[in-house]
Amino acid sequence: MTTQRAERPGFPPARRILSLLPSATEIVFALGLGDRLVGVTAECDHPPEARSKPVVSRPRIEPGGGGLAPAEIDAMVTEVVAAGEPMYTIDKALVRALEPDLILAQDLCAVCAVPSGHVTGALAELGVEAAVLSLDPRSLDAVIACIEAVARAAGAERAGAGLAAALRARLAATARTVPGEPPAVLALEWANPPWVAGHWVPEMVALAGGRDVLGAPSMPSRRVTWDEIAAADPDLVAFVPCGFGLAAAAEQGRSLLAEPRFASLRAVRKGRAFALDGSAYFSRPGPRLIDGVEALAGLLAGEPDGRA
Repeated sequence: MTTQRAERPGFPPARRILSLLPSATEIVFALGLGDRLVGVTAECDHPPEARSKPVVSRPRIEPGGGGLAPAEIDAMVTEVVAAGEPMYTIDKALVRALEPDLILAQDLCAVCAVPSGHVTGALAELGVEAAVLSLDPRSLDAVIACIEAVARAAGAERAGAGLAAALRARLAATARTVPGEPPAVLALEWANPPWVAGHWVPEMVALAGGRDVLGAPSMPSRRVTWDEIAAADPDLVAFVPCGFGLAAAAEQGRSLLAEPRFASLRAVRKGRAFALDGSAYFSRPGPRLIDGVEALAGLLAGEPDGRA
């Protein structure tokens, strides 16, 4: 997590916040600061009130995939990134008109949101004076630290401390160990080509009582082969497609059965493969990741809930 002026001693608390990533929007609302949010991205859909805010950033690919298949999205993203082109556009005139004093951005993934470096460049071009807080967590502790950082930047330390304590308490209550070897879990975040989830997701699996077989804590998501997946032969599959909700996850999950090496997995044969809302509970580094841990714990305990 990096910051430019946002947390410098003596800098006034932010009153006009611009969010350039959905997780930051969720954090602002969770802190009770929604009335200070002056702009969001086209992908900011939670809570519902976020949709009423002016949209300053849009992705090349429409939220939800725009009707493209996973393989088509992957090919488009690969082409754009290889060309060094941005995946997101910023409405610079609207940013100037909104006059933000704090902009929440990230540098963790150029595919997921506007990088903070692009933001500072745009601000310099516009002559806009605003602090930029880059939220780049790779673990659950870092996610909660980002929440506290946003609270400090807005002069809402008490709200930040309360929310952080509540989230940590929920994690402590959910964290469990199982007798013997923890169940092997495949956390699959893309269907075609297959990618396994990284960053905070392997930690989520561990806290829920499982063992991530192909992902590594705090490391980026990575592309794998179906042969690797077949060799791992997990006890449980959690299909958590990045950027997609439950309905799309279920639809894409059914298409996975056309791949023989997936269909032959022990977890699939035993009915232990689940599609979950990746966008809400796994992809976005915000408060709802704790809901994701709780959902995984329920699945591993044989108690699936409405999120799976």
